[in-house]
Amino acid sequence: MPASPLLTMVLALLGVLMTWAQTEMKRVVGGNATLPCHHQFWVGDDPILDIEWLLLKPTNRQRVVITYFAGRVFDPNEAERGHVAFTGDYLKGDASLLISDLTLTDSGEYSCKVKTGAQYHWSTISLIVLAKPSKPRCWMEGKLLEGGDVKMSCKSTDGSDPIYYKWERKMDKDKYAGKLPPLTLIDLKNPEIVTLRNLTKDNTGVYKCTASNDVGEESCTVEVNMHYVRGMGVVAGTVVGVSFGVLLVILIIWLVLRKKEMKKYEEEETPNEIREDAEAPKASLVKPNSLSTSRSGSSTQSMASQHGT
Repeated sequence: MPASPLLTMVLALLGVLMTWAQTEMKRVVGGNATLPCHHQFWVGDDPILDIEWLLLKPTNRQRVVITYFAGRVFDPNEAERGHVAFTGDYLKGDASLLISDLTLTDSGEYSCKVKTGAQYHWSTISLIVLAKPSKPRCWMEGKLLEGGDVKMSCKSTDGSDPIYYKWERKMDKDKYAGKLPPLTLIDLKNPEIVTLRNLTKDNTGVYKCTASNDVGEESCTVEVNMHYVRGMGVVAGTVVGVSFGVLLVILIIWLVLRKKEMKKYEEEETPNEIREDAEAPKASLVKPNSLSTSRSGSSTQSMASQHGT
């Protein structure tokens, strides 16, 4: 706020610094910044006017940005000509500096020094040039299985710190709800990472991550689709069913092979059984002498019977 005329007169007579500019300004890369600097001519002052803008970098290196001396404006930085200029009527008290197409290297503390005769006036302002976050990348880790967990991550590779991250869920066509589903786990140290726990079909939808800082924001989305996801119980049942089927096939193959072996064995044993069944029973062996004696005895007995008759 400008000082009162009486205070201004007293300070001017004492040759004291007068500051009317704000102390800090934040702007975005690619934009413009106007650094204020105002002065006054006093009655009886020397009409000679000198204006000098200086930039003090964090490395304590100081360089001249632009000057007005002896009725001429000097821009010592030929490579950046047109990058800086006086924005007002510096001869009538407005020595503000315009910086166009800001870059990160324009950040620093600027000093405006004005000499009017025997009096010195200056103002200082700290310019902070910030880059808004680059468009972040969203991705998921984990399988979309019912009852399982999936981790969603979001990261912006460029932009001035600090960068803040926020996840929200899209409910309608163009509306996002601030609340995430129940059981969602947010990493407090890394808020760009959230975990959807114990997934159900209710978790289906589009989720948006917004990366923001003091000068801008960008966002990305990721879709969680549970339409074609089988539950863990179904998967387990499928595994058990497949395993049982494999065992059943193995059992059938074993039975078929066993049956073939038995059939082959039976075919090999059948001829032997037939030969054993066809063999004639063994006859009793009779000695020849015994047979002759028997026959003679029979004949003698027959003849005796006839004589008796």
